[in-house]
Parts: sequence; structure tokens; C-alpha cells
Amino acid sequence: MNLAVFASGTGSNFQALVDDPAIFPAIKLLVCDKKTAPVIRRAEQAGIPVFVFTAKDYVDKASFEQEILDELARYSVDLCVLAGYMRLIGPTLLGTFQNRIVNLHPSLLPAFPGKDAIGQAYQARVEETGVTAHFVDSGMDTGPVIAQEKVVIAQEDTIETLTEKIHQVEHRFYPAVVKQLMASGKEVE
Repeated sequence: MNLAVFASGTGSNFQALVDDPAIFPAIKLLVCDKKTAPVIRRAEQAGIPVFVFTAKDYVDKASFEQEILDELARYSVDLCVLAGYMRLIGPTLLGTFQNRIVNLHPSLLPAFPGKDAIGQAYQARVEETGVTAHFVDSGMDTGPVIAQEKVVIAQEDTIETLTEKIHQVEHRFYPAVVKQLMASGKEVE
């Protein structure tokens, strides 16, 4: 199974995937929407091809998603793995990759969808949050859940310590989920 990883930022979850010897050879492409994102350097250091685009350079979402589709076809990509990609996926990509785009979200969905999920959970003073891997649909973090793992919010946690706890779980959890998907090679029914 060939993978494309989509990322917009520093790329710590991308790095966790690259560092897994069972996943690394399957990563054929990094798709990034920020020309200065540190994840690009991580991909270059790993020898992974990079497709970078700037959304405002295109007429509309369908135009840049069609170019992404062309790149995915060029590398025979079977599964798209979102790792900190901060754009909603539109119908152009969803139509071709239905049930083959997976996302990692730093909460126990359906709680705290969207941006700053860790901050939302912290401010809500809930006792636990966590991470969710889910298939992407047309909504904001609304697709079918693949797996979740809880993270307890200790009374002494700060937003910084909670963020670090979430990242530690993500870096172990997401590669395990991706390996499971690669092994099954199946879509959600």
C-alpha cells in the first residue's frame, strides 16, 4: 500500500510515521500547503518527494485538489494520511479517495472537533480527553472513528503538559493505526 502524508506544520506526527520501519517505505509523497512548513525539511531529509502548494494561487479548492489528485496518481497512492493538515478536504479528493483518507485528531471525538481541541478540553475542565483516528468525510472531524485512546487530564496539568501528553500518545498511536490499515488494505464498509 502506497501512502501520501498531508501536513501543514512542524511535522512531529509525520516524523513518527517516518521513524516506523514498517511504514517508512510506503510513504511515497508529502503534500503540504505551507511553503515554509518545517515538515518539508523532514521529508527532504528522509528522501520523500514533496508537493507544496499555496491555495490562494488557485481559482478554487477543486483546482488545487485536482492537482493533488494528479500527484497522488503519479505516486500510485492508495491511502492518504493527514498529520496536522489544517484544511478541510473537499469533494474532489473525497470523491476519489472515499474511505481512504485518515485523520488524527487530538480529542475523543465527537468531543472538541476543529481547531485547538486540546485547549478546548483543557478549558472545559473535563477529566479526560485523548486522540482519535477517523476516516475523513465532508464534515469537520465527523467521519467514522477507527480507533481512540484516552488521556487523563490531571489536576496539576497545564495546557503545555497536557499538549505534551497528547503528542506522546499520538506519536505511538497513529503509526499503530496506520500499520493496521496497511495490513487490512480495506476500506470502511
